[in-house]
Amino acid sequence: MNDLDTDYVSMPSAEAQARDMGLRNFLLGIYQKMALGLVLTGATSWAVANTEPLVRLLYNVTADGRIAGYTVLGYVFAFAPLGLSFASGMFMNRLNAAISGAFYWVFVAILGVSLSSIFLLYTGISIANIFFITAATFGVVSIIGYTTKVNMTGWGGFMYTAVLGIIIASLANAFLFKSGIMQMAISAIGVLLFSALIAYQTQSLKHMYYSVGQASQNHRAALTYIGALTLYVSFINLFMSLLSLFGGRR
Repeated sequence: MNDLDTDYVSMPSAEAQARDMGLRNFLLGIYQKMALGLVLTGATSWAVANTEPLVRLLYNVTADGRIAGYTVLGYVFAFAPLGLSFASGMFMNRLNAAISGAFYWVFVAILGVSLSSIFLLYTGISIANIFFITAATFGVVSIIGYTTKVNMTGWGGFMYTAVLGIIIASLANAFLFKSGIMQMAISAIGVLLFSALIAYQTQSLKHMYYSVGQASQNHRAALTYIGALTLYVSFINLFMSLLSLFGGRR
């Protein structure tokens, strides 16, 4: 995933930022693309989970209709988002709006297929409740990141290393330890980490805006896709951590 950590730039006062329509439009474009990505992911997940032939292509289903693991194709889609996250820099760093946009929409659609299992494992009302809790948490920590005067520029390396640690721990637990307690601990740490990461990323997006100066329209459009993808991934990870902790299973 793209690291938004940039060299600290001198930014205008909070009052000047509030009047900066360019900054406002830049962030609005990011949040709009992120929101549309979440809609596409949710719609794709729901559609796959409610299409029996697709469910049987992706999951091993028992005689009584329970999910008993992934098929080979299911594993491909389960791990595809992780692989795409690490490869995202090859596409996003070109700063071409068409390439960045294509990668973003393909990514959110594939993740939608990957997340279809949540509709098979958790109740619909539980998924909806956790989603709104995640959205509220995202809004609060994003506002904190936007308004805080604390310079979080140097936090990126530590946070992304911690994210990598969570990924490794999650994989180890899924395939080796299979511990419910360990999974709860990973999810609890994930809630704290991804909340902090969203605040850091929001502040970094402001630094990005002011650091590029008079960039071309195509360049700025590509940057909005980079910002949208970054916040989108953190939102999904926060959502999954909360769902793992508090979701009501079928």
